[in-house]
Amino acid sequence: MPAINGDWLEALKGEFGKDYYKKLFTKVNEEYRTYRIFPPANDLFNAFHLTPLKDVKVVIFGQDPYHGENQAHGLCFSVKPSVEIPPSLVNIYKELHDDLGCTIPSHGYLEKWAKQGVLLLNTVLTVRAHQANSHRGIGWEEFTDAAIRVLNAQDRPIVFILWGRPAQMKKAMLNNPKHLILEAPHPSPLSSYRGFFGSKPFSQTNQFLEVNGVEPIDWQIE
Repeated sequence: MPAINGDWLEALKGEFGKDYYKKLFTKVNEEYRTYRIFPPANDLFNAFHLTPLKDVKVVIFGQDPYHGENQAHGLCFSVKPSVEIPPSLVNIYKELHDDLGCTIPSHGYLEKWAKQGVLLLNTVLTVRAHQANSHRGIGWEEFTDAAIRVLNAQDRPIVFILWGRPAQMKKAMLNNPKHLILEAPHPSPLSSYRGFFGSKPFSQTNQFLEVNGVEPIDWQIE
């Protein structure tokens, strides 16, 4: 299991000595040795590496990584450029088009968002190939909850976008009045028509950032 680097390392170093993390570290290394695990180990902490803590403006929560071939690369909802766009991201792009008029991209690679301060964080960071939720409950939730507490404590405005019930369960941890919390149903085809479409998360995010003197996000994926 690779190491986190940059300012996230300093912010989360207190977790590494805890019992749950030692067990998680052992379990994840064993899983990578024994099974096909996604994302590739070198991509495991990409959300943290591409979006340093000091740069976070927006947080979007996912659940666990995509479990299909070549999909997961450490950013929630994102896939590598050569991979077919997954259904939830298709719907995110539709809402982005309706909300801000962005043209719908031909790929699902969201690195541009991450580099602008959009932390694309799954609450579980690994999964066995073709077995959704197979690493739920092994300790990742405790680790990503620690990251959420760090984000909540930041003394600057951050937007938290909570899509679907698992993400919305994190709301109880977000009590800093400087932040904005946006909630909507999950963008998956099963729930997107229950209020995800029309929720306008992208324009609301940018309006909040601009009001607070923060550079808005350029959401257009080329």
